[in-house]
Amino acid sequence: MENNRQNSTNINWYPGHMAKTRRLIKEKFALIDIVYELVDARIPYSSKIRDIYDIIKDKEKIIIMTKKDLCDLKATQKWINYYENLGSKVILVDLNNNNDFKKIIDVTKEMTKHLQEKRQEKKMKEKDIRALVVGIPNVGKSTLINKMANKKVADVGNNPGVTKHIKWLKTPYNISLLDTPGILWPKISETNVGLNLAAMTSIKEEILPLDDVAIHILKTLEKYYPDLLKERYNIENVKDIEKAYETIGQKIGAIKNNEIDYERVSKKIINDIKSEYIKGITFDR
Repeated sequence: MENNRQNSTNINWYPGHMAKTRRLIKEKFALIDIVYELVDARIPYSSKIRDIYDIIKDKEKIIIMTKKDLCDLKATQKWINYYENLGSKVILVDLNNNNDFKKIIDVTKEMTKHLQEKRQEKKMKEKDIRALVVGIPNVGKSTLINKMANKKVADVGNNPGVTKHIKWLKTPYNISLLDTPGILWPKISETNVGLNLAAMTSIKEEILPLDDVAIHILKTLEKYYPDLLKERYNIENVKDIEKAYETIGQKIGAIKNNEIDYERVSKKIINDIKSEYIKGITFDR
């Protein structure tokens, strides 16, 4: 794995509800049988909660990599292998696929089989498995919950911070889900991680300068996906960033008072990922 540590930065975005969520998870912790840790398959390193083990301790855990339909499968598979080699169970899913979530149910049943067998020995009825759903903002927690519950029980949005409260939700599969708001760690000190999170709209757009995020996207596309860069923006490289912005600005008509509207170009680049116009990408290496 390439080292993701670049110049250190200090991004502090830790709204009150995140600290509250951690506290509430700890209060419910004794009730939890298994943890579903959701990770964005496009940023399998950057989107992993840094101090997750402080929260979930030694509970059974499944890393659920979401957005399979948007990632670079070859690059993401290396991360799956990496986490599996560390002893984690990893499932890659496309939550837009109506049946993909059933893999999670099958693995959950397998991993909690010992709990059910103990109950059978005591002539007790099958246990309702309680799963904690946790992850950074905008990683697909609410979408997963709605799929598993087979109805809309959680609000879905392509912006961080849609879910505000912690609540139990039933599913038809003998699994109850504890839905939680997206949480981050208090201080993001790795520049690349912060930029990746911003590029995938996991932290609010105003946290980092728009042009920093947009330029990061262009440079990452140039490094790993030059064909996508050419196809989407008609540019070969971003060595001259001003020229690159001018080319994109002219292409999308982002001109204000006969000059390129740089802010509009930046917003367009970020929105191209947010709106899923750019697919087949994995930024973590």
